[in-house]
Amino acid sequence: MQKAIIDDISPIADGVAALTLRGTTGPLAPWEPGAHIDVTLPNWLTRQYSLCGEPGSAGYRIAVRRERLSRGGSEYVHDHLRPGKVLDISAPRNTFPLLPAPEYLFVAGGIGITPVLPMLRAAAASGATTTLAFAGRSTPFADELRRAHGERVRFGRPDLPALAAALDPAALVYCCGPEPMLAEAEEVFPADRLHVERFRPRARTFEPDTAFEAVCARSGRTVPVEADESLLDALRFAGLPVAPGCREGVCGSCELRYLDGRPEHRDEIGAAEGRIYPCVSRSLSPRLTLDL
Repeated sequence: MQKAIIDDISPIADGVAALTLRGTTGPLAPWEPGAHIDVTLPNWLTRQYSLCGEPGSAGYRIAVRRERLSRGGSEYVHDHLRPGKVLDISAPRNTFPLLPAPEYLFVAGGIGITPVLPMLRAAAASGATTTLAFAGRSTPFADELRRAHGERVRFGRPDLPALAAALDPAALVYCCGPEPMLAEAEEVFPADRLHVERFRPRARTFEPDTAFEAVCARSGRTVPVEADESLLDALRFAGLPVAPGCREGVCGSCELRYLDGRPEHRDEIGAAEGRIYPCVSRSLSPRLTLDL
């Protein structure tokens, strides 16, 4: 955990505020494009925000959109946070890394520009061919994008099928935005070249929840997980140290390693082999052995 002080809060688009953070005792932890942090707010809520500043700088920049149906996070940021406030924030975590490629197509919708902005900057600096299609009722950082990237940025609703048809075979596609945009991108772009980040989980259907046991190999404990509780909650109620994070399978803060059993992955990240996100994922076997 790091402590950061708010240096500045400024409106950058309709309903969107940018916050500049700096460490209270020195530079904040380094990060790479695509990373996000957990921010613990004074109202005890924890929210995840993509880093959209400059990697290598001493501070961080995040942007927060006021949600119409706020669950208390974005509303608090806009109404109560002010410069000088000290916040607890996590070290950066990256589940949306920028992979090397000679050409990139970035597709962003609204606040989905936040993880894409440093990606676009890094890709252009590497000499790669870059294009950004940016749409939304609100377009944060639009002036910054025009100044820095000019004609490489296309504003307005993108024609994704046309972009897919013209895509170079070596190009990678990075997409972040509202669910309809992401769903269309998954239909038209090749899966092996498309990288998507969701801020909210998709509506999906899984097998009915059943009870199972979580065997914690390092602590020597076996924790029962009832059908009506999450694996994360069962572990935390048992006093085991697992970060709660988003509780929606999109942030990655609760990642655990499993050693045996058949997990049912319900996250939006795409758990790596041997990993599970217990906030949403469960077990299809009677026992799931964790490295915990």
